[in-house]
Amino acid sequence: MSIYKKVTIALFTAVLSFSVSALTLEQAIDSLSQAKAQGLVGEQADGYLGVVKNVGNASEIANLINQARKAQYQKVSAESKVPLNEVENRAGSKAQDKTPAGQYIKQQGQWQKK
Repeated sequence: MSIYKKVTIALFTAVLSFSVSALTLEQAIDSLSQAKAQGLVGEQADGYLGVVKNVGNASEIANLINQARKAQYQKVSAESKVPLNEVENRAGSKAQDKTPAGQYIKQQGQWQKK
């Protein structure tokens, strides 16, 4: 077997194994409420999720959700002509207000149970 074939097979295997273990946005959305209830992620004032405890796939969930949120915030900002940071801060304020008791929000740089 040539080196080219070996490298191709190794890359193909790596791509397949990555896609099997990586979360999709839909899976992240499905896992979000459980991750919040377990205290793994929480709402920040800037409109994005933060990782409270980096256990399991908490970082991956937060990253995927934050990417989707940023895309939505950018869309709202462009459509409403409101600066992006203002859209983000309004969303963060609403998300923190809606966070149920017992889950985490980040205020003044510190995670607190609401």
